[in-house]
Order: sequence, then C-alpha cells, then structure tokens
Amino acid sequence: MEKTIISEGRTTNEAIENGLKQLRVSKDKVEIKVLENEEKRSFFSILAPRVVKVEMTLKEDKTEKKEIKPKKIIELSEEEQEKAEENVKNFMEEIIKELPENTTYVIHKDKTGLNVEISNENLGFLIGYRGETLYAFQNILSAIAGKDIDKKVRVILDIEGYKAKREKTLEELAEKVAKTVIKTRKPVKLEPMQAYERKIIHSKLQQNDKVQTESIGEEPNRRIVISLKK
Repeated sequence: MEKTIISEGRTTNEAIENGLKQLRVSKDKVEIKVLENEEKRSFFSILAPRVVKVEMTLKEDKTEKKEIKPKKIIELSEEEQEKAEENVKNFMEEIIKELPENTTYVIHKDKTGLNVEISNENLGFLIGYRGETLYAFQNILSAIAGKDIDKKVRVILDIEGYKAKREKTLEELAEKVAKTVIKTRKPVKLEPMQAYERKIIHSKLQQNDKVQTESIGEEPNRRIVISLKK
C-alpha cells in the first residue's frame, strides 16, 4: 500500500532526514519531491523562519511480490505423463542399486508432473544440509523426466518426509522470531536460505498484522529480515 508524507526542515537535507526518520526507512526506499526549496525566498520573507517541505512516498517492494508470485503450471497430456514416469522409473531402477538396502520409491503422476517419494531411514546423505542435496537430485530427476518431451516436466521429490518436517520447523521459527520482533521492537535477520525456504517464511507471516518480511542480499547469501510493520 502506498504511503506518502510531507516532511519539513530548515534545509532540503534536513527535511529529507526528518522524513526518513518518520518512515523508518533508508533513502533508496522512497521517492522524494521538493515542494518548497530554501533557495526560493522573497525579499519580504527573508526574516521569516526558513522552512523547506518535501513530499516522500514509499516505493513499492516489487522484489518481494515477485518472489512469492506462484509460477504458472505446465499441464502434461496422458501420453507425456506416461513418458515422464517411464523416464524416471528407468533411472530410479538403476540408482536404487547404489542406495542402502531396502530403499523403496513410489512415483505418482498427474497433469502437473511427477511426485517421487523415496523411503529409507539411512538416506540422510541424499538429503544433505538443509535439503541442498535433495533439491539438486530433484533437478536431476526433472531433467530426466523431460527427456523426449517438448515441455518442462515438474518433479517434486521427497525423502523420508523431510519436506513436511522442514516446513514445520521453518513455520515455528517464523512465529518465534515474529514474537521476538514484536517484544523488542527490533528487526531480526535470519540466516541465508534457499528460495523455497524463504517462501515458507514469507507465507507464514503474510497475514501477521504486526510484522513484515523482506528478502535482502544476493544468492546464495540471500536472507529474510523480519521487522515491525510501519
């Protein structure tokens, strides 16, 4: 939502600084328009107190809106679903030979793509730190599923229910940090996260009327800052 204020000062810089303090943002977050300049003073007003007015409008945060915007789902025909499933099944039959004994997998297909679930309690190495290996493996499966198919095939991979557990952990973290921000009235920076993890935090706190979330930095060190709503 757009927010505009009028700020005053003895100079343009002072008026801007006063406005930034009021909005509690940095200069790059606002559009500034000088309404009354200190240089434009008539002879008759020379003895009057000098006042400069500037109009300051918060810029729209397009970055965050883009980040949580849902992607368009590509639909597959039944023939494409069958082909994608066959591609992944052939690959999994080979890779499972290299995995711990009693490892099993299930493939569910529909018009949106494939869901692959791998089960074995000894697959921590295939999940990796914060799911990094799991998501890399998911990308590989997606590429394999799309072989000889003109469309990109979406593959969702889960191992031993890791994703549900991780989502619950992140949602609990979001709520805990939000309470800390409300109590201390100070923003909190979270550690760097992958895009899918940041999306969970953003979504969890989207309806919170007291705090807001913002992603800062560049990949792979992009992180979320949770702060009080202005």
